[in-house]
Amino acid sequence: MTLLAPDIGTPRFPANDDVPINLVRKPVRGDRVFNGLLAGSSALVLFLLVGIVVFLFVHGWSALHTGGLGLFTDKSWNPDAHLFDIWPLLAGTIAIAMISVVLAAPISIALALMINEYAPRPLRPWMTGVVDLLATVPSIVYGFWGLQLISGLQAAPARWLVDHVSFVPFFRTATPGQFGASIFACGLICTVTLIPIITSISREVMAQAPRDVCEAALGLGGTRWGMVTDVILPFSRNGIIGAILLAVGRGLGETMIVVLVLSRANHLTSALLGPDGLGSIPFEITTRFDAGSPMAKSALVLLGLILFLTTLVINLVARAVVTRSSESVL
Repeated sequence: MTLLAPDIGTPRFPANDDVPINLVRKPVRGDRVFNGLLAGSSALVLFLLVGIVVFLFVHGWSALHTGGLGLFTDKSWNPDAHLFDIWPLLAGTIAIAMISVVLAAPISIALALMINEYAPRPLRPWMTGVVDLLATVPSIVYGFWGLQLISGLQAAPARWLVDHVSFVPFFRTATPGQFGASIFACGLICTVTLIPIITSISREVMAQAPRDVCEAALGLGGTRWGMVTDVILPFSRNGIIGAILLAVGRGLGETMIVVLVLSRANHLTSALLGPDGLGSIPFEITTRFDAGSPMAKSALVLLGLILFLTTLVINLVARAVVTRSSESVL
């Protein structure tokens, strides 16, 4: 029998097969057009952002130049008399956003956990759809709903807080015996508008938690709640914080609810229950702009610039937190 052995000295493959293939190719015309569209869209968004800031700054310069340090030292807000105290308006705007976020955050996180971990699987798409549907309801509908229903229903809890916890400055009313048209009522109604935002983002972040680690926690004898607290929540922490910060930006810009519910007073006070307390920047701009003098309009535009920059900073911080969370996942 003759055995045929391969010729070891002869290469089995052509020599040029060992050379790496260069996969980089010159972009074709379609690639160049697509890249140009992407670059143009990005530049357009940046141009619009800068244009808004420049527009607000130019039209608010008159009030900024006239008011100067009075923006922070004046005792009242009366642009026609060259008084530009922004603190009651800014404090009221922030207070509404903080109240709504403090109430919405635990509800939203619990709802996200319910959808991802506890609800029966056939029910999860329906619950997700209902949450997303809340985000599509117009703000003015929430405003009318809050004005007709919530503003009256919250009067009893507000009265109880004033009667029993009034040693805390927040739980007081600037007008004793009256509990409607308050910062607290606005924050309570705005809570419903923030729940879809926090819930949707938190649910998506929680869904990225490594399931093998979750199953390992359960396999070692841990409870489902232990798996949530030891695996899912630590993994999702940055994303949840980003969702809450995005909701703060949304709450700062709420307009129709504030216009329909909040009283017309504008006084710097720590009392959040009842009318005749803090004001609101969106309320002031919406109700005063048409009938204002040139100086008053410039002051209102300046308020818009302050609100825009505040919201922009919060959203940039939220984006940075969400990006950090995404990188930690990778």
